[in-house]
Amino acid sequence: MGALRIHEYADLDAVALADLVRTGLVSAAEVEQTARAALERAHGDLNALTGPLFDPVPAYAPDGPLSGVPLVVKDSGPFVQGRAFCLGSRALVGAVAATDHTLMRRLRAAGLAVLGQSTVPELALSLATESRRYGITRNPWDPERGVGGSSGGAAALVAAGAVPLAHGTDGGGSLRVPASACGVVGLKPSRGRVPCGPLTGEAGFGMVSEFVLTRTVRDAAHLLDAVSAPAVGEKYALPPPRRPYAQAVRADPGRLRVAFTTTPWAPTTVDDQVREAVLTSAHLLEWIGHTVQEAGPDLDHEDAVEAMTLLAVSTGATLLSGTPPPDPGALQVLSRRVLSETRRRSAMDVMAGMQAQHRLTRALGTFMEGYDVLVTPTLGRLPAPHGTLDANDEDHTLRSWLEQAARYAPFSAPANAAGLPALSLPLAQSREGLPIGVQFTAAPGREDVLLCLGAQLEQAAPWKERWPPWHV
Repeated sequence: MGALRIHEYADLDAVALADLVRTGLVSAAEVEQTARAALERAHGDLNALTGPLFDPVPAYAPDGPLSGVPLVVKDSGPFVQGRAFCLGSRALVGAVAATDHTLMRRLRAAGLAVLGQSTVPELALSLATESRRYGITRNPWDPERGVGGSSGGAAALVAAGAVPLAHGTDGGGSLRVPASACGVVGLKPSRGRVPCGPLTGEAGFGMVSEFVLTRTVRDAAHLLDAVSAPAVGEKYALPPPRRPYAQAVRADPGRLRVAFTTTPWAPTTVDDQVREAVLTSAHLLEWIGHTVQEAGPDLDHEDAVEAMTLLAVSTGATLLSGTPPPDPGALQVLSRRVLSETRRRSAMDVMAGMQAQHRLTRALGTFMEGYDVLVTPTLGRLPAPHGTLDANDEDHTLRSWLEQAARYAPFSAPANAAGLPALSLPLAQSREGLPIGVQFTAAPGREDVLLCLGAQLEQAAPWKERWPPWHV
């Protein structure tokens, strides 16, 4: 095959790259060399990496199912042993991961070559990847628009073709929101599907999931096969899937019961183009052969805000328990508000937040008993211009910030509270040429349903050849 050119590399998903390496048509070293050039080119225009690429890369299994495939990890640390992390903040100085995250070990066992670290908003709190530490990460579809957050740098790099996979986390939409803003695939697994240890036993009161952003559904399926198994000592664990996820994407899901709604679970409106994308997707699902009905769960917005407050103060508690605690003068306004709220909250407040989370879990779980899949927008509007979600606005309280985030992404947080799997697919584009994500939610542990349906939609309305104006 000869040297792997950047445009050839960008056209291949992770499974295809691994096949080339396995058959000897290209070497892992050649893939790494091309990936480094692609990442550096993308970072120059998008500002999506936290610093120089890793050299050397952490050791990985040469016989893993995705051996030689490049990956970047999110600066949400601690994640990679011996590597510095700062959570996008100037207040965290000298922090280095003492051990590999459990997921990191599994990624290395799968053969993934971790080449660098992607940008995040400060403390991964915002749905906009704009921080004092790293500046603004730009969207390859429109450099004046945001990439979402908190896994924004990861989504920008995948959308631009710099890497086929990028690690991210999702506590209130932080994989799905960037996936929608950047036109890629974002799967938030069920609570307990992907381990969150070893240093954390319950990430964000069970609301945070770890996984990756991809350009194809099959990459998400193959990666989930490689990393999803209970870890020793994890508080939450799920039984194994009924069949490998890589088989699910090739299977017929049968006639699914599909509900769809564009009515937001927050006091806001949904952009007409976003609403139309969901309606078009519903018609497409009906055409494929599924039973489709307009319906949605009755979810309490106050419960959602209280659950997200609980998630925020869990971040604050982690920071305040460190030695030394962060210097407030080096933090952005939102981060300072989170720390103040954390100090103010009593045990009774925490219990009230947990009860709000439970109410959302029961309401959404009860609704899903009648349906296999719930279809909604991922975002309520198009990708926001830079500065729309300003984490340094002195006028914001934590409550007003969460309300603003809910107006931007009114459909994402309940799946975190309930621990349900949710998948954002880049099924539409706006008249301006901006990506629009459609979200699919299933019952606990039913990632197989989402991936199977996602593969159907990927075939019926393909997006892989839809490149942003800026790509490698």
